[in-house]
This record gives sequence, C-alpha cells and structure tokens, in this order.
Amino acid sequence: MNEAPVSLMIRRGALYMSAATCEQYFANIDAVALLRRDRALVVLPVRHAAAGGYLLKQRNSRGDRVVSAPEFFRACGFDDDAEVVLEAHWDDHAAALIASGL
Repeated sequence: MNEAPVSLMIRRGALYMSAATCEQYFANIDAVALLRRDRALVVLPVRHAAAGGYLLKQRNSRGDRVVSAPEFFRACGFDDDAEVVLEAHWDDHAAALIASGL
C-alpha cells in the first residue's frame, strides 16, 4: 500500500478507470468483481472467465477501461445520473483495489 492513490469515477452506472490504473493492477484481466464493504468499493480481479464478474471493457484507444454495473451501483444508493470520483489504493492483503467513500 505504498503506491500513490488512484482515481476511480462512477458515472451513469459504470466504473471508469484509466489505462495506467488497469495496467498497474489489472493487466491481462478481462473481468472484475465489485463488492461493497462497509463504505468502501472493493474491485477484485477475476482471473478465470468461468468465475464470472463484470467485463472490464476497453473504452478508447488510450486503453482506459469501463465496468458497466448499473444494478450494483443502484443497490449502493447511486442514481443513474450520479457522478462521483473516489480515491483508491491497492490492498495486498485483500488482493484488491479499494476505494473509500461509497
């Protein structure tokens, strides 16, 4: 957890991540699991396609990624038009990117 925090954006029921964030924490990963723990968003890499999860889709030529999960964010209390920026850090113990402030 020594790295600088990264920014994640929730907008229109989707989670947006920069190419740099994905390369650093989710290289060669096609799906993630999203969990809510207390007031934190936990983003876990899914290493095997059969395990399920939300697709980590490439958004543009820079390699930025988006995870469409409107039902998850609605269940967390976000309206479809919500736009929120969260600060996240990698937690080695959880093997996940964790953003507080949900």
